[in-house]
Amino acid sequence: MTANAPTPLPHPIDAPTALLEAGDYIVDRRLATVLFLALRLGRPLFLEGEAGVGKTEIAKVLAKQLGRRLVRLQCYEGLDVAAAVYEWDYPRQMVEIRLAEAAGGIDREQLSHDIFSERFLIRRPLLQALEPDPSGPPVLLIDELDRTDAPFEAFLLEILADFQVTVPELGTLKAAQPPIVVITSNRTREIHDAVKRRCLYHWVDYPDAARELAIVRRRAPEVMERLGQAVVAFVQRLRGMDLYKLPGVAETIDWSRALAALDTFSLDPAVVSDTLGCLLKYQEDLDRLDSGTIQALLAEINAEIADARFGPS
Repeated sequence: MTANAPTPLPHPIDAPTALLEAGDYIVDRRLATVLFLALRLGRPLFLEGEAGVGKTEIAKVLAKQLGRRLVRLQCYEGLDVAAAVYEWDYPRQMVEIRLAEAAGGIDREQLSHDIFSERFLIRRPLLQALEPDPSGPPVLLIDELDRTDAPFEAFLLEILADFQVTVPELGTLKAAQPPIVVITSNRTREIHDAVKRRCLYHWVDYPDAARELAIVRRRAPEVMERLGQAVVAFVQRLRGMDLYKLPGVAETIDWSRALAALDTFSLDPAVVSDTLGCLLKYQEDLDRLDSGTIQALLAEINAEIADARFGPS
């Protein structure tokens, strides 16, 4: 294998676990299994879950570890074909027309053919993902599909069904090798069943305490072990509260790094109160965690760690 050759797709069912962990992504067995099946069967992977649980990161780490190009389509309300698939470079086409007119003797049929050739085609993410790549089929990340409108999903079906795009002026452009497709959704609305049927589905939940601590160890190694345990225990308890927006794994990592930057060795009410904005992003949630609540949570956590019931260090 040459130095520039892409990493082959994993085959043993435990290989996706090792592949992602090599990229500092700690994965559970259910997710590793559905990822293995998506790669082995060539099916799109549909990841749904709360914001901040690591859905987007899976695609990023997968592309990096496989040595593939990452093509990302960030979805938003009003996303259309021109922004997602292709559009014509109208300014360059107009220049070409003016030059032809200035030269005289215009063959209008030939000119029409020329200006609608591939050199005037602006390729957007979905079309880019269908193009051949020396490193192998790219990883296509369709991020936060639930932010788009339902009509865009209907257009997406052609991509997911046949990995091809129809450009009226050029015909049908089909991928020689289908990309590895990862679709994410925060479930702010339901995605149409026709899209989901073409994918392998997995709900990405918040990790349990042991896995979240392993994530902190990997992603924030500067955090002391006891502090990491306390951070994870605190976040786990917050997720059991009636909050408007529960903190995700991303917030746990951010808070851990912030505490380490402050040279914090252990949690106390003052430092928690001062840095709570790393975890909670709504004033209503911050108001719910008054000093008494914070002190009670810390007392439980300290007692738990002292009794060595938190888990392996």
